[in-house]
Amino acid sequence: MSYDHNNIFAKILRGEIPCDKVYETDHAFAFRDINPQAPVHTLVIPKGAYVSFADFSEKASAEEVVDFVRAVGHVARLEGVSDDGYRLLANIGKNGVQDVPHLHVHVTGGKHLGCAFPPSAKTD
Repeated sequence: MSYDHNNIFAKILRGEIPCDKVYETDHAFAFRDINPQAPVHTLVIPKGAYVSFADFSEKASAEEVVDFVRAVGHVARLEGVSDDGYRLLANIGKNGVQDVPHLHVHVTGGKHLGCAFPPSAKTD
């Protein structure tokens, strides 16, 4: 998947599409998901044009990586889910069912989210 400079998150970053902003740093931007799957459902994206974690970890500066990781943790605290627990999810590529070709992490919580991989589920 190649980066599309006209994807919805790029448009949000440019201010072309409104969003419910939660947090912003020099290298990261967080906003509430428009179709929340939990009481707290916030997306955290890097401001740079990165498609996946592989792309980000290879091309981003150390400063961008640190800022992004810290932003994810800060958003969990801001949204009030850090004490009771939360889930981080990043869908990457076709098999990961990534819809938007811009790296993004879902921070979800505010209720018991169930088990992502039930004990009876095959993982191989």
